[in-house]
Amino acid sequence: MIELLTSAEAWAALLTLTALEIVLGIDNVIFLSVIVSRIPERQAKRARQIGLALALVFRILLLSLLVWLIGLTQAVLTVRGMAFSWRDIILIGGGLFLIAKATHEIHTEVEARDDESDDAPGRRAFIWVIVQIIVIDMVFSLDSIITAIGMAQDLEIMIAAVVIACIVMYASSGPVARFVAEHPTTKMLALAFLVLIGVALVADGFQFHIPRGYIYFAIVFSAAVEFFNVLAKRNRRKAVN
Repeated sequence: MIELLTSAEAWAALLTLTALEIVLGIDNVIFLSVIVSRIPERQAKRARQIGLALALVFRILLLSLLVWLIGLTQAVLTVRGMAFSWRDIILIGGGLFLIAKATHEIHTEVEARDDESDDAPGRRAFIWVIVQIIVIDMVFSLDSIITAIGMAQDLEIMIAAVVIACIVMYASSGPVARFVAEHPTTKMLALAFLVLIGVALVADGFQFHIPRGYIYFAIVFSAAVEFFNVLAKRNRRKAVN
């Protein structure tokens, strides 16, 4: 441990891996912000806390099971000459779930009707939100750890990077969730991002890698445009009043 603390290479690996984990955590934050927008604020805060705590637990658990995790990348199924590993199958399933969930939410927003969970008892709606968060946390955690696993040789560095990234995700999830809830057009944009991320996960499962840089650039660019739209609407409202 002392050697790691005094090693410039270890600190460089920690900074690089932390930055990567934060970027990969954007997907988690967007999904959490959208999924908790249909439940009361008190429950939404608890759901975000539980979701991010589970994300941290899943990531550390996967890091502690490196041998098993590497086994997930070995082919277990071949279809028409294309080999699939458990990782591929999980990414395809998670991506399809994300696409289906985001499409359902978009349809609900466009039709301007309440989701069926709104009519359900508060506790049941809260539990359903947690179940969805668990499913997506598992997929995002698996994708995040396998992507980052080659960037550091020491388990301590990887765990430290994951913990720091989850703290940043926790700090940003609240403001992002409130902003999405207050601005319907932003929520629609976030849902479109989830469809895009779901497509990328499915493509990864079929061994067709879409560079994440393209996706995150599209997210940042669209978010910047939406930010100026919100700012313009606010200024027009002030001018009228």
